[in-house]
Amino acid sequence: MTTNPTAPPSEAGPAPDWRRIGSFVTGQAAVQCGSFALIIAMNWTAVQLGGRSAVTLVILASTLPRALMLLFGGALADSLGPRAVLLRATSTRLVVLAVGALVTAGAHSVWPLIAVAVVEGSLLGLTGPASGVLLTRLAPQEHLGRANSLFSMVMRLAPIAGSPLGAWLVVAGSLSGVMLVAAAGCAVWLVCAFHVTRGMARPEHGTGPRPSLFRRSGDGLLLLGAHPRLRWMFIACFCMDFAFLWPAEVALPLRASGEGWGIGSVAAALTAFSAGALASAAAGAALAHRIPVPVKLVVTGTGLAVGMGSMALVPSPAVLAVTACAVGLFSGLNGPALVTAYQQAVPEGKVGAAMSTFSLSSIGAAPLSLAVFSSLSASLGVTGTWLLCAGVALFSPIAATLALRAPTTRKAPATAEVSAAPEPTATAV
Repeated sequence: MTTNPTAPPSEAGPAPDWRRIGSFVTGQAAVQCGSFALIIAMNWTAVQLGGRSAVTLVILASTLPRALMLLFGGALADSLGPRAVLLRATSTRLVVLAVGALVTAGAHSVWPLIAVAVVEGSLLGLTGPASGVLLTRLAPQEHLGRANSLFSMVMRLAPIAGSPLGAWLVVAGSLSGVMLVAAAGCAVWLVCAFHVTRGMARPEHGTGPRPSLFRRSGDGLLLLGAHPRLRWMFIACFCMDFAFLWPAEVALPLRASGEGWGIGSVAAALTAFSAGALASAAAGAALAHRIPVPVKLVVTGTGLAVGMGSMALVPSPAVLAVTACAVGLFSGLNGPALVTAYQQAVPEGKVGAAMSTFSLSSIGAAPLSLAVFSSLSASLGVTGTWLLCAGVALFSPIAATLALRAPTTRKAPATAEVSAAPEPTATAV
């Protein structure tokens, strides 16, 4: 009797395409760094041209079209495939930034900035869901968590590198120079996107009539109503985003000021959080497939909520920084795990629509968090509202637990259902 020394591919599972994942991460690092540099530069220039009202107009001109186009970007990614959407939209964005550098060179009003912000935000909304689709095609389901952790590192490093770069460039030079840097980042991403998406064909569709793009833009919301696991994962993501923003953006500086700790304590806490998040995201990129799913979703989510509440009660800036680092450690594992679990719950052929809705949850949670908790803080105070945020964050691991218990309702062939199952534990076959 002979034995096969290696496991068959169906048991071992496909290996991640790390070369393409590396190109994806490199391109995203370049384009995201340029984007954050451009955000800082445009906001600073808007303040110089028109004060607070001008920067508000520029921010709205970018965020509102981006939120709207996210819905259509997801439908386009499912219909045309990520290659067609990414290459066309990124090429257009490269041209827009190059032209914008010429238009804003001699501008003395905020309107050229608003025009560039509208087009730039719209194109970013189109490409966002397509980028989310790419990761699900590059990494098999059991390694998707590692790929998301690697991408999370890029998204955390981009503002750290890009924001100071944009501030220095706009002060030392001009907004046009920053736009050219952002265009160079787009060019790097475009080259990487050619490599990453090479050979990816358009999705095949039936011969019958297809719904209009407008009707398909709501597919992501319909998915939430039809799939319990997807719905609970969405709620878990939204609760964490909703609860986290107000303490980080508002409560932290208010408490530091009230305690007389100074702005340095805020910077130290945010730096410690970022360091912890980067460290755990790096660990996740190497070991996420070996960590049980309940640990990544439930244990880290609970630790994040408890740590968030502890930050409201710590007695000194040093303890605040240490606690923030611990919260960052939990966040660096929890965030990518939530994204991964959400992607794995999506039916075949609907990843783009689902990711557009997922992105909207983050964008929508930010202003909602600021509005709700800022109003409540008038009666509850900073500490009371901060603790309330921590209580809301506890709903995230609860929702994640319910998601893991919900049946998988992906309608796909048997082979696809196997590959789309939740990440196996170390004891899984």
